[in-house]
Amino acid sequence: MYYIADSDKSFEQACISLESAVTRNDFSVLHVHDLGKTLRAKGITFAPQCKIFEVCHPQHAANVLSADMRLNMVLPCRISVYTDQGKTKIGLVKPAQMLAALSDNPSLKHISEEVESRTIQMVDQAK
Repeated sequence: MYYIADSDKSFEQACISLESAVTRNDFSVLHVHDLGKTLRAKGITFAPQCKIFEVCHPQHAANVLSADMRLNMVLPCRISVYTDQGKTKIGLVKPAQMLAALSDNPSLKHISEEVESRTIQMVDQAK
């Protein structure tokens, strides 16, 4: 259900590499949530670093929503860069499995497999 890659890069370097990989693959970064910074700003002790990148390919998103509007609740796709026990990791929830669990619309299979392939490619390029 998850795809997680270890990175030899620093957390910040991996974030920069991911942003570049998203663009090279014709997706867009819509927003970046700095989860660690947000939690620390709320006074919570949270040592790991974690940025969640919301990424989107407009045509794929439109096709998913045309097939099953309920899936707006899982869009856009998210790719996370985070630290775990001092190591940098980049990961995502696999879109094909997630959408198959949420909708039985057969037209989603090809779209979700394409998005999954492309987002995994982004992670591999960024690591």
